[in-house]
Amino acid sequence: MVSVSVIAMAVGTGTAAVLIAPVALGAMGFGAAGVAAGSTAAGMMSSAAVANGGGVAAGSLIAALQSAGAAGLTGAATAVVGSVGAAAGGAVGWVTSKFRG
Repeated sequence: MVSVSVIAMAVGTGTAAVLIAPVALGAMGFGAAGVAAGSTAAGMMSSAAVANGGGVAAGSLIAALQSAGAAGLTGAATAVVGSVGAAAGGAVGWVTSKFRG
């Protein structure tokens, strides 16, 4: 049986992941005005362009991150981010509960 603390950890981290994702995208340099010069996003975009012969492929990770940074997360992306956050938090909560006894 899963303890209440493990469930609370999963719910809390899933919620936090959804709330933090837009902030993290902005901090990386993915924004409404495009990729910020000199940012982590600019470095990622440059690397992707070099790897693809000069352009960033539509549908690539960089394109998806820029889209999310500009317009926000889609419903599907929000579900994925929340699910991954909840799974990670639940796993940490479960492991922690095993050490507590």
